[in-house]
Amino acid sequence: MSTPTLKSSTTTASRRTQSARPERDKPKRQQSLAERLIVPLFLAPTVIGMAIFTIIPILGSILLAFFRWDIISAPEFVGFDNFTSIVNDPTISVSFLNTILFVVVAVTLQLGIALALAVMIQGRMPGWLRVFFRSAFFFPLILSAASVSIFMGYLFNEQFGVVNWMLSLIGIPAVPWLTTPGGAAAVVVLVYVWQNFGFSFLLFIGGLASIPKEVHEASSLDGATGWKQFINVTLPLLSPTVLVASVMAMINALQVFDQPYVLTRGGPGDSTRTAVMVIFESAFQQLEFGRASAIGLVLMALIMAITALQFRLSRKFVFYQ
Repeated sequence: MSTPTLKSSTTTASRRTQSARPERDKPKRQQSLAERLIVPLFLAPTVIGMAIFTIIPILGSILLAFFRWDIISAPEFVGFDNFTSIVNDPTISVSFLNTILFVVVAVTLQLGIALALAVMIQGRMPGWLRVFFRSAFFFPLILSAASVSIFMGYLFNEQFGVVNWMLSLIGIPAVPWLTTPGGAAAVVVLVYVWQNFGFSFLLFIGGLASIPKEVHEASSLDGATGWKQFINVTLPLLSPTVLVASVMAMINALQVFDQPYVLTRGGPGDSTRTAVMVIFESAFQQLEFGRASAIGLVLMALIMAITALQFRLSRKFVFYQ
């Protein structure tokens, strides 16, 4: 008589379990739905911001490059005329040549100075002094490029600049820094490098700190010290950081605008006029927005090509641990 009772109780328990499962599963389904909704809600501001301020302007500039538009009149479709005018305009050719030369000199100095200072500071130095130099070298980067350029313009002024006054103390005559092509180009490069090398410096500091000390100790036991250790051990292990620093420095240098515009307005002549300055002049001074968009697309293509070349070459020169 007891067996049916057990079966009936088991059946009743199983029914209760089955009836309770939907109640347990229901909160889980509601929680997963909430998670699916909350993630897009958090991402929505970023996506909308990128669409409004990045994606739509890029698409608009690509479309505008095939039109002639001065804001006042209606846009006029001109096809590839804006691009052919770029090829035939000597000012644009000179500006792109100036930009490429500036990139070669400025990026080389920026990476070289940043790497040398990073190696020196990561060496045997008190901790408080290391922190001081890190802050001091990074400080120019947080300053406004326009304000720095105005200040440097006074320093390098031919008549009352501090630089020429210091040179006069040792018998050197006043140098026309900002009124000769060579002097103006040198000042623009020096001001740009002084303000921007701090970012590369911090990247190199982080890269050097990530190299295990055991590697240097082992290389020292094998007889590799000083310059030999730096070339054969430190630099290969630092190559991923060098790649990142060089790519970012190259992209920023190709878009240089503030320093040459404030210091020299592109002069004397066209000796310091850059590609971004030509874009600014075409758009906001000559009101040729289609032509400015075409120049911007050419500059973007140049940046993408150089960046792709850097990553292509990195396969041979970058070593990952």
